[in-house]
This record gives sequence, structure tokens and C-alpha cells, in this order.
Amino acid sequence: MLESREWYLAAYAAEGIPTSDHLKLRTVVVDIDSIPDGHVALETLFISVDPYMRTRLTGLQDGISLHQFQLNQVINGFGAGRVIRSNDSNYKEGDVVLSPFSPVAEYCVIPSGFLRKLDPTNGIPLLDYFNTLGPPGFAAWLGIEVLGDPKPGSNVFISAASGAVGLCAGQLAKIRGCRVIGSTGTDEKVKLIKEKFGYDDGFNYNKETDLDAALSKYFPNGIDVYLDNVGGKMLEAVLNHVNLHARIPLCGMISQYNKVWTEREGVRNLLNLVGKEVKMEGFIISSYLDRFEDFAKQMESYLKDGKIKSKNKINFGIERLLDSLASLFSSSNIGKVVIQVKA
Repeated sequence: MLESREWYLAAYAAEGIPTSDHLKLRTVVVDIDSIPDGHVALETLFISVDPYMRTRLTGLQDGISLHQFQLNQVINGFGAGRVIRSNDSNYKEGDVVLSPFSPVAEYCVIPSGFLRKLDPTNGIPLLDYFNTLGPPGFAAWLGIEVLGDPKPGSNVFISAASGAVGLCAGQLAKIRGCRVIGSTGTDEKVKLIKEKFGYDDGFNYNKETDLDAALSKYFPNGIDVYLDNVGGKMLEAVLNHVNLHARIPLCGMISQYNKVWTEREGVRNLLNLVGKEVKMEGFIISSYLDRFEDFAKQMESYLKDGKIKSKNKINFGIERLLDSLASLFSSSNIGKVVIQVKA
């Protein structure tokens, strides 16, 4: 038996940033001595903190997420853990595994069917599996390589450019020979994406009183591919600058997550999609798992060749969930937010 702290959903958060009224930390006892067949007991090492987690806390079936967390149940996310007990011959004590549905807890007993065992000799740092080789990297790869598919010389715009998805997506577009511009929330982030991550240019949307004018300045020849991570006013402004046959992969709309749907910002110029024959398509990574091996092979090659860089923000201790989640909706966040639960 082990005592374990875990986060559970005490009340749905229909709007606003979730607080301790919604997510609470409790201590439970985990039985690691009587594990069912096909299960393992894990000591959690890292938990990924991602914007989609916010969409699972609303309690509403409003098109953001159909897979809501349940009241009084432990929440889950993408995580890594060390096997401390096993009732599956494919896993032994000491194995480090990735889990797409890891409880946000210090210890847990979970089915082994969705786990992925890592090779400790491959030289890939564990945190890369949360960033470049994890959900953010996969989302960026799908948005650029599969759905956006920009040609060399294309004008590519990426919002939330200093987030985990945006940093990776910008580099992928540059590898393809594109001109890449990003929007961020601070001047520091604009400097970062240009000097450290290869963006051709960028702008601080908080300083732009007219997004339409800003896009006219940075895209005098129009936009060929827009990877949308924010939605709202930015998406509307982009639609005034798309070129013929432009592509708009919709990865996320973080500016709208904390609002009930009746208060979200509408897009008034969708008619531009018709006249310019634009393809705008939403996607979730779970629908493209058949492409994961292609993604992993290509990204591992880029990592080994030094073509892709990443940036992580590590918060220590499972008690850091609330402020880690809140940071995703502020200008303070840069790169991938991860909670280190155990050393």
C-alpha cells in the first residue's frame, strides 16, 4: 500500500480559469500488491500540462471536447512513469513508460495496453517525448506537414508562436523553405522566436491596436498557410489576408476556452473562404494515430541533425497543477509546461 496525492474534479468550470473550487488535491491509498492482470503500478515522473485539459473541465458538450472529466474522479493527462509493480510480462520493475491517459497522481495502477516503453539507450531525453516527440510536436507536424502542406516560398503565419506547438510548427515550416511569421503576447517572446527558433519575423498582438493593419504590414503578399492556435479576432483578421487556395489548419482556439459558447467571439467574414477557395479544417491528434510512426521517424531525424529545438518550463511538485494550468492562459508561458512529480 502507498499513499498518493491526486487531483480530482470537484466542480465543473464552465468559464474562467479553473481554481481550487474546481480542482482539488486529495490523498488516497493505492494498492500495489494486488494488481489485476494486464496492469502495472507506476510512480509518476512527469505530467504534461496542456490547453486541451481546460476543455475537459467545462461539463458541457459544446463542441470543444466530448470527453469531459467526471466529477469526483481523478483527472488524467499525458505522462511518464516508472514501473514499480507489474502484472504484465511485457513490463518489469524499473521500466520507464509513457501513458496518454496517466492519472494526475503520484502513484497509480493502470492498464498496460496503451503504454509505450522507452528505450533508455536511444539517447533521447525524456522531456523530448513531452515536447518535440510528444503531443505538441505531433500537433505541429500534422498542422504543417499533413494539413497545411506549404510549398517552398509560401507565406506561413502561426499564432501562439511561442507555445509548445507554435515553436515546433515554425521550425517545421522553415525546414520546408517557407517565410514564417508568428504572433505572441510579449516583446520578449517575439525576440525569442526570431533569435532562437528561426522565425523570419513576429509581432506582439497586445501592442497591435489593429490586427488587420498588422497583417497587412507583415504579409503584403498574403497568407498561404495559417496554423490557428487562438481563434477569435486573430482568425477573423487572417481571413482578410488569405491567398487563393490558402489552408487553415485549426489546432486550437485558446482565446475562447474560458468563455461559454454564447460569449465567444464570432468570425464575421467566413465568406472569404468561399471567394478564395480556402480549406479550413479542424483536427485532433487522436484521429491521426496511424501517422504517428511517420511523425516519430521524421522528428527523431530532425532532432539528431539539430534541425529542431524545444523549450520546456518545468514546475516541481504535483501541487503545482493549478498555477501550471493557469500559466497557459497568460503571457508568462513560453514553450512546453511540464510538472515533475518525482525525480
